[in-house]
Amino acid sequence: MGTALVLLSATARGESLRCNGQIASVGDSRISVLQKCGEPALRDSYCKPVEVITPWSPYPIMAPPHVLPCEVIDEWLYDRGQGSLFATVRFQRGVVYTIHYDGRPK
Repeated sequence: MGTALVLLSATARGESLRCNGQIASVGDSRISVLQKCGEPALRDSYCKPVEVITPWSPYPIMAPPHVLPCEVIDEWLYDRGQGSLFATVRFQRGVVYTIHYDGRPK
């Protein structure tokens, strides 16, 4: 009989978060997540550059890259209780774009 080795990561990605008998999902608005899950244990925001545009020029020194305005990313951390992984909900443009589960806050 063969044996199988299963490796489990301390982190996982999900498409939804169960809160108070309701489900918050990718695509939900901030207000919807607040209504379903309540206040997060921690909130954080950072500015992610949208993109860098380098104009074409035969003389690179004369064409410096331009960084477009950044996009604000909000991260909300939910402590789901003893025995459960922390859930980090990331918002981009005001809606959930990822839900990430981890054993510890970062």
